[in-house]
Amino acid sequence: MNNKFDELAKNMAQSITRRGALKRFGVGLAGVVLAALGLPTKAHAGKNCENHCLAACKKSPPDQWADCYSNCLDRCKHSPI
Repeated sequence: MNNKFDELAKNMAQSITRRGALKRFGVGLAGVVLAALGLPTKAHAGKNCENHCLAACKKSPPDQWADCYSNCLDRCKHSPI
């Protein structure tokens, strides 16, 4: 237990250059900005479109199902649910 704590303390005590600290801060800040822009939301919207179109095209005839699904996805991606 003490060895792990000692290793952590040594790692934290190591000096870091100003450039290295700014680079790490910038990478972290970029991650926060990307998360705030809603990239996960777009992926979630894509899943919602798929689920919506599967349900909407469920009652269409088998020979028209692929066209229904494709058209529905195109419309949904341009104006998400």
